[in-house]
Amino acid sequence: MQLPFLVNDILLVIVIFSSMAIAIIYPDFSSLFQTLPIYCLMANFFLSFLSIELISVWDALKGHSRQIMMFTIMKLLILPIILFSIFNYFAPAYALSALLLTGVSTGVVAPFISNMVKGNSSLVLVVVVITSALAPFTLPALIRIVTVSHVEISFFGMIRMLALVIFVPILAVEALRRLTPGLLAPLMKRQFPISLALFAVINLGVFCRYAPFFKKEPHIIIMATVVAIVLSVIYYVIGIFFFRKSSVENQVAGTIMLGNMNYVLVIVFSSQFFGPVEPLVAAMYVIPFFGLVIPLRYYYQRKTKTV
Repeated sequence: MQLPFLVNDILLVIVIFSSMAIAIIYPDFSSLFQTLPIYCLMANFFLSFLSIELISVWDALKGHSRQIMMFTIMKLLILPIILFSIFNYFAPAYALSALLLTGVSTGVVAPFISNMVKGNSSLVLVVVVITSALAPFTLPALIRIVTVSHVEISFFGMIRMLALVIFVPILAVEALRRLTPGLLAPLMKRQFPISLALFAVINLGVFCRYAPFFKKEPHIIIMATVVAIVLSVIYYVIGIFFFRKSSVENQVAGTIMLGNMNYVLVIVFSSQFFGPVEPLVAAMYVIPFFGLVIPLRYYYQRKTKTV
């Protein structure tokens, strides 16, 4: 049962890293895709939200309203500021990356990954929808607060961009669900190969503009990978700690909700307003994004004493 996911995992990692390499090695060719990342991201969100029915979110919300409220505040407001401050002291070049990855919405693939590791997937589903709705407003506010004395960035420009790439796909999916529901199943069957192509185009369009920088400073790629892994470990610990008095299923869900965020959104968003370090760290997060499954399986088995 796990083999298809593992194969898809490997294919996704290969596509992401090979498209990044092509963008850096052949920037002239990759520049042909420079205007497409935002549209590809919207298409990717559209495909991802096909499997989420908003009507089912309300039922799940009823049983976890207090936990969800507290967790959402922690994820979108408190933790991003804390991690930004810590990284700003020890590794200031990566402080904004920590803020962006922590403060962005939980990834739409998170409920599926939660099912794999026996987490509370209904809890994860609700947080995916709520953080997706709030992040277009909370993330720009956080960025405005921490960068106000350093960088002049359009606050409303950030909100407009995030709202566009998140809300338009959600509305399109809901319209499709009501008007032509027969198209849902065929689109979902083709979701993975289409998503692979979209990921490749996003990376080609984003990283071609930073090719000279990465060729001059190749060690940045290693540092970005280390930062991504360190962040994933922090998410792992905090997710479990937040639900330490709750069930092991909720503890696993907490880690998933923190550690499986919309890193592709961070790649595109940060390339519009920052860079090159921020999109690079987000791209490197693909390693712990899927690698998180292994320690979570072990944790669940150890806590429940299953083989």
